[in-house]
Amino acid sequence: MTRLATALAACGLLAACATAPQAPRVTATLGPDPVLAGGTYDTGGGLTVAAEARERQGRTMICGVWAESTQQSILTKNKAKGVLDTGAVSVGGQTVLRGLRFMAQVPPMADYAGQEATCAVTARPWQAGDEDRRVEVRLPRQIVHREIDEQGGFTVVFKPTGPGAGGS
Repeated sequence: MTRLATALAACGLLAACATAPQAPRVTATLGPDPVLAGGTYDTGGGLTVAAEARERQGRTMICGVWAESTQQSILTKNKAKGVLDTGAVSVGGQTVLRGLRFMAQVPPMADYAGQEATCAVTARPWQAGDEDRRVEVRLPRQIVHREIDEQGGFTVVFKPTGPGAGGS
């Protein structure tokens, strides 16, 4: 009986998560000086995230794009979205958004100004002076691939070293 109740509770929780409302999303063009962040994989290649904060209907909105290196190990292909999922954006030292997968993917480039970005409106009210507060994007260090066999093993690590996608 306890197992049935647990299973029903888990199903209910999953259903609630599946129907949870998403933050409103819009698109905008990045301004002349978006904040750049990212990192590299220890096998080569990496990610760059360009983001900025704006006001929308009295709330804080985060807009951004991301790029990944065209040359990288097969072990890191399709790992970028998992890294973005762990990312966060803060404004003036206060975390306002977790999870960056909503951002639009663009090719690697030297300057991300003017790129069409996807935005997420947060619950945080826009405050006087926010336009001058520092925006920070954090992508934590993490293992993106682990392989172990009878001869030993190895891991591939993403390190937050700054913009890592490259660009011409």
